[in-house]
Amino acid sequence: MKLTVRVPATTANLGSGFDCLGLAVDWFDELTLEVAATGGVEIDVTGEGASSVPRDASHLVIATILHCLGVWNVPAPGGLRLRAHNTIPHSRGLGSSAAAIAAGCALAHGIAFPSKDLDRVETARLASLLEGHPDNAAAAVWGGAILAWIDGESVEVLRLSPAAGLACLAFVPAFEVPTSGARAVLPDAVTLRDAVSQAIAAASLVKALEQRPDLLLAATTDRLHQHYRAELMPPSWHLLLRLREVGVPATISGAGPAVFAVGTPNQLAPAGQVDAAGFVRHDLAIGTGLELTVHAG
Repeated sequence: MKLTVRVPATTANLGSGFDCLGLAVDWFDELTLEVAATGGVEIDVTGEGASSVPRDASHLVIATILHCLGVWNVPAPGGLRLRAHNTIPHSRGLGSSAAAIAAGCALAHGIAFPSKDLDRVETARLASLLEGHPDNAAAAVWGGAILAWIDGESVEVLRLSPAAGLACLAFVPAFEVPTSGARAVLPDAVTLRDAVSQAIAAASLVKALEQRPDLLLAATTDRLHQHYRAELMPPSWHLLLRLREVGVPATISGAGPAVFAVGTPNQLAPAGQVDAAGFVRHDLAIGTGLELTVHAG
């Protein structure tokens, strides 16, 4: 059996939607898995992470496959040969780990249920539980924009319908910020004023994405996480401020340090006036969810 999967990069939070709102973009990792009765684990990686990711069963995609097969009580094959071409930057806040986990869950589904269509509900559930946050993982599975949360062992996903004509920008720096470090600097409590402000912005963000793009600048305002993380990524923080000063609905992408913006072409146009030295600009569109193909051997 051979399986292929194409999985998108994602951004989480979009400012006010902390830990619950995610969006997929048209930027993909592509993986091929050959399954055999024997042969052990073989891994070939090109592109992002080629010099750093493990080449054994601890590789995130392989580990996820084995975990999911265990959940479904399906024996693991004796041979797994993975070829991964990665284009999503690692440790930049663009969902590289979520993409790997979502891909692993999908590949496991193809092994376990080769004659069935991919169960995206179960795939998104397992990927979200493994990743820990459904905003990236569920967006990678479903594509588009989603609102999602974990409730015990269940994962609730509301798929949004983004307004026509929305575009995206990602500004990616050369430096990395591990998610664990970005989590560590967040406070355990915030003021009532900040909590109310965040609730207003997050509630309006769904409306802004679906029907009122003119509200995106205000709706992406954040009081819970971005300014606390500024010390970990000063260049990203200053770029974010410069973009928002000229009206671009810019956010820190996930835990950073990439800077992300979504809006109409007119809203994003002023970004061209902003000095983004040290960042690589990517013009993107809202993307589709992962695609799995099973080729029977």
